[in-house]
Parts: sequence; C-alpha cells; structure tokens
Amino acid sequence: MNEVQRHNGILSLLEDKQTISVSNIIDNFNVSPATARRDISKLDEIGKLKKVRNGAERIESFKSKWSPLNINSTEFYEEKALIAKAAAALCQPGDSVVVNCGSTAFLLGQQLCSDDVQIVTNYFPLASYLINEDHDDVIVLGGQYNKAKGIFLNPAPNSLSGYAGNWMFTSGKGLTEAGLYKADMLTAVAEQQMLQQIDKLVVVVDSSKIGQRTGMLFCSVTQIDIIVTGKNADPDVIRAIEKQGTKVILV
Repeated sequence: MNEVQRHNGILSLLEDKQTISVSNIIDNFNVSPATARRDISKLDEIGKLKKVRNGAERIESFKSKWSPLNINSTEFYEEKALIAKAAAALCQPGDSVVVNCGSTAFLLGQQLCSDDVQIVTNYFPLASYLINEDHDDVIVLGGQYNKAKGIFLNPAPNSLSGYAGNWMFTSGKGLTEAGLYKADMLTAVAEQQMLQQIDKLVVVVDSSKIGQRTGMLFCSVTQIDIIVTGKNADPDVIRAIEKQGTKVILV
C-alpha cells in the first residue's frame, strides 16, 4: 500500500469516526508509529484532518452531507464518476438493473438514465431523479421510508421475491479478500434479500475502501462477479480478490 492509498484509507476511517488514534492507523495499515504520525501530519498540513494528541480528528467540513444537488462535492467525486461510467457500460439494452443506495449509486443512476434499461431501486433520491428526468422504466421497491438513509425498507420475509434483475450494483464501507463490508445493518439486510434474485453482483467502491474492514460482512468475494474501483486500490488486496475468480475493473 503506497502513501496515497494509505491517506485515502485514513480519511475513509474518519468518515465513520470522529477521531482515530495513532494505534488505529498502525493496526489498520500495518505501519510503524513514525509513519502513522507522519501521515497525520501531512494530512493536517493540507487541511484534510485535524492533528490532535496521539491521533487525529475529523474536520466537519471535510465530511459534508451530499445530495443530488451537490453530488460533485462528495469525497472522491472524480474517481466515483469514473467508476459509475465503467459500471454503466456493463449493462445492455433491455437489462433489468438493481441499484442500491449511496453517492456512487446515484452517479451510476445518472449514467443509466435515458438508457434502455429497467432500473429497480429502493433509494429515494435516485428514484426521484429518474422520475424527474422521465426515465422510461423505473421500479421503486416499497416499504417504510427511512429518512436518515433515504431508502424504503420492508422487513417482511421474501418481500422482494417478485423482483429480479440481470445486474445488482452495490457499495459498502470496506472490501477485502474476505468480501464486502457494510456499516449499516438495516441497509445490508434489505439488500441481502435481493442477492438470490439477480444474475450478476457488481460492487462499486472507491479505492479508499479497498482493504478496509468496517461493519458487517455483507457477502463473500466468491459471491461477487465484478468489482469496479479506482486505480489507486491496494494491489495486494486486488490480486488476492482476483485469485478467487472475481473480475476487477480499475479506472
């Protein structure tokens, strides 16, 4: 893992935590205490975090809440836009595509909008965008609306058994050779209901998530058909994933 990959990983940790310690960085990235402190100092100098005693804390302006109106201000926007474009290129006319929640998912939905594909989603911001843009074929999965996540959740068993798709695109907080990790259990459980209903599972994550273990294991690598991520992804993790038969697209 090079310095750029490590810095992205440190900032990714701060997305979920207010503060991290030097020991957190040592444990997560297998570096020396001197390297961990040097990373903190460099990121502090460029305004990405605030250096504190024995660690760092998140700068609140760094983690701005994105929306469809300010999507281009989301973290790693340029990389996520490339990921969305490459993921959209996998779909063929007439395909049914399940798209889950998140900023990368929204960018993917923008790419697919007006294409000859059916888009199935429980993600309200994406559904609203597609409807407003007059996308021809949108299926919105029902349930109770969760305002914090912007999704519809249906806890009933087999509530999604009537839907199917050629593709399912999902993201997460971490991806290792073990599989995809998600931080929110409610979202993960809702998406897991669809895993048996689709032909191919595609994971779209920016390179800062590669090598990270955060939250619950959503699915194993062997369940993932394709991963689309940035070219700065940790090459050791990518090789370990590819050895298990999963295709990786770097953008």
